[in-house]
Amino acid sequence: MRRRVVVTGMGCVTPVGNSITDFWKALRESQSGVGQITHFDASRFPTRFAAEVKNFDLQSYVENIEPFAYAGRNIRFAIGAAEQAVRDSGLRDKPVDPARFGIYLGAGEGQQDFFLVMGMIAHSQKDGSVDLERFTREGLEKLHAQTELEQEPNMPAGHLAALFDAQGPNLNCLTACAASSQAIGEATEIIRRGDADVMLSGGAHSMIHPFGVTGFNLLTALSTRNTDPTAASRPFDRDRDGFVLGEGAGMVVLEELEHAKARGAQIYGEILGYGSTADAYRVTDMHPEGRGATGCMKMALNDAQLNGDDIDYINAHGTSTDVNDKVETMAIKNAFGETSRKIPISSIKSMTGHLIAAAGSVEAIACLLSIRDNVMPPTINYHTPDPECDLDYIPNEARDKRVRRALSNSFGFGGQNVSLVLGEFKG
Repeated sequence: MRRRVVVTGMGCVTPVGNSITDFWKALRESQSGVGQITHFDASRFPTRFAAEVKNFDLQSYVENIEPFAYAGRNIRFAIGAAEQAVRDSGLRDKPVDPARFGIYLGAGEGQQDFFLVMGMIAHSQKDGSVDLERFTREGLEKLHAQTELEQEPNMPAGHLAALFDAQGPNLNCLTACAASSQAIGEATEIIRRGDADVMLSGGAHSMIHPFGVTGFNLLTALSTRNTDPTAASRPFDRDRDGFVLGEGAGMVVLEELEHAKARGAQIYGEILGYGSTADAYRVTDMHPEGRGATGCMKMALNDAQLNGDDIDYINAHGTSTDVNDKVETMAIKNAFGETSRKIPISSIKSMTGHLIAAAGSVEAIACLLSIRDNVMPPTINYHTPDPECDLDYIPNEARDKRVRRALSNSFGFGGQNVSLVLGEFKG
């Protein structure tokens, strides 16, 4: 028998709350975390709003913040969410064998030196082009080595390993919007095959900076509903016009079942299935027939040894873009057949915005909370049905329903697709 993997701790930093309690309360009450961008002056951008994390203070989570003086928002969010998860699991009070404790994250960048780099480029102009010698000289004078190092995507996992003395496997994957779901799936496989007993997994990301907003605006992926930001993220609604950029972190402690039971840990649920595919199609577009999305859902169900009618709730990727929502709807129909019309579906991105690499882990946490409390969060801002999106999207208000098993989808640019099946724990 393969080793079973359970969740024994959870933590999050999100645009709708910086703790599990606040996050879940906001989702159940249909609260939006979207507002005007404050991180920089976005007044001349096509999109001037985002879902920013609010009132976050790293010192609320760690006593000594000196080691993180040059850390970006992504690292700080990761530490805040990880501290919550590890404390929640009881591992702070009763440490485990450090060689059997690993980290697997799906984490992206936290800040980019936009204004500094742009200034260096401007100052290095010569005859209409950049003088590389002058640019290099300015870089050596103005760039801070530790700040530049902290921008590397491996740094969050490195910081967490040092913080918790996790000496086991340490990895980071950056598969776009599927990253933290993939991290949870791969961390599960590490425990299943016996290479670790405990894995801290999840993701952290912040792309709310000029480079990030510019890039997504150029792709025409962001909503431009500047006059009504809180209504901008409207997954599956006919009048959707793009996603809302978010930021934050979600972390879970994954543990081999017998190891968790031996130390008397609380158990939130079990990772039952994991599926990962690639569209092998285009850099930005999903395959129009949803072949990758369909495949990863089927793979996750097969891994969990479940049928479609065993799933009580689907947490959709649901970005609020025209292509994603209709293709995801098609893929759910392909994977579940007629059962798809009976399964409630929602997208919490309607409230949190899109946390990019961190989205999947936060959404997996929402699934575990749905299982714990038998409440399914809503898709807010859903007002006008789209004929191409004709399933049950739990519009606008949370719904009470028995949730034994949930499936969470994460689909990323580049054609990355991940589905996780999470279930209630049965001893």
